[in-house]
Amino acid sequence: MKEKLELEYSVNVSPGILFSRLSTPGGLAEWFADDIYVEDDVFKFKWTESEQQARLLNRKKNQYIRFQWIDEPDNQSFFEFKIAKDELTGDVALIITDFVHSEEKDDAIELWDTQISNLKLALGVS
Repeated sequence: MKEKLELEYSVNVSPGILFSRLSTPGGLAEWFADDIYVEDDVFKFKWTESEQQARLLNRKKNQYIRFQWIDEPDNQSFFEFKIAKDELTGDVALIITDFVHSEEKDDAIELWDTQISNLKLALGVS
């Protein structure tokens, strides 16, 4: 059984710029995977030693995008990138929702931390 993991990162760029890095093959290839191909609603993510496919479940421009790994037996789990903008301060945050086995939680957090560092580098923000 997997547990829901929710992580929040401050990413101070406009929601439109951030969304393009979360929802397009070119944007995702800058930080998430080495190479990405899209066929219909299936994103094929390639890394040096592996490849995974995820189905695009839902998206709302400049707000969120949700995927589900195709080889995942549990239909309840997904991963989602959600953009939250604080109306008062204008600060933009990226909220990641993922589902992980409890024994892999620390590794998953470390992986997301690394990925978000790569994203911030690609965006030119700290």
